[in-house]
Amino acid sequence: MTATIWNNCNDFSGGPNIDPGAAEIPFGPVLFGSERERASMTTVAHEIDGAVGIVTLAKPPHNLLDDALLEDLMTAYEAVVAKGARAILLRSSMRHFCAGAEVQSFGATTVIHTDKEKFARVMDVLENMPVPTVAALNGGVLGGGLEIALTCDMILAADTAFLGQVEVAVGLHPLLGGTQRLVQRAGVARAKEISMIGRRHTPEAFERWGIINLVVPEEELAASSLNWARQLAAGPTKIIAGIKILANEAARRGTAAADARQIEINRMIWNTDDRKRGIDAFLTTGPGTAVYKGD
Repeated sequence: MTATIWNNCNDFSGGPNIDPGAAEIPFGPVLFGSERERASMTTVAHEIDGAVGIVTLAKPPHNLLDDALLEDLMTAYEAVVAKGARAILLRSSMRHFCAGAEVQSFGATTVIHTDKEKFARVMDVLENMPVPTVAALNGGVLGGGLEIALTCDMILAADTAFLGQVEVAVGLHPLLGGTQRLVQRAGVARAKEISMIGRRHTPEAFERWGIINLVVPEEELAASSLNWARQLAAGPTKIIAGIKILANEAARRGTAAADARQIEINRMIWNTDDRKRGIDAFLTTGPGTAVYKGD
């Protein structure tokens, strides 16, 4: 199935195509498995699958971002963690993961781009959850959609997805921290290129540049991303939380800042039951045999 690239400023999808003269990008729907303990909200749904909290963007037609969707997204993250999720999978039930922002809501129902406290709260909730987060990207991942994906710890994309910070095409820049998070993942030069020129890119390019973790065939995205989330959820949750804290600290403030917290995090994880289970299993039955419980 193919879809002609459109130039609608309402979804930040304007800007040059991936290749000069390219007119179409193939993509198709991504189908996910049966739902368990599903809780529906206006724009986001959440469910628990074992130890994985599955959070689904579900705002027709293209999951365009506004303050309401961001509030629902934060509520869903907090809800699945409160129910015991040890990893979060962020996905979309729409044709696109997220095609950008609901531009017409700016200054009316959407004010995050001018509210320092609201912006800080959104970034804190999305990036600093005490469990790992995995994004599964399908279709268009543009503007604010890419920025939401960049808050996740790990990113998988369908080979038919197309990604970009395309805001410059409508006279804007990334409003949710995309530029600086691209710097973290791909370096200053590449971040400037992506945000200043505003092209759409293939997922293979983003994988090569270290922005996303893995590209999979579209038909394998649902299973692959859920498998990653399940593997993370089966791990020693508090130890993984310590890794996340130190990695984020290093990315934001440098190696020295992370080193300054190393002993604190060492002590934090040392008293966990999962650390004891891991060592005990290693000494008795061998490496990789521990069954972790998240405590």
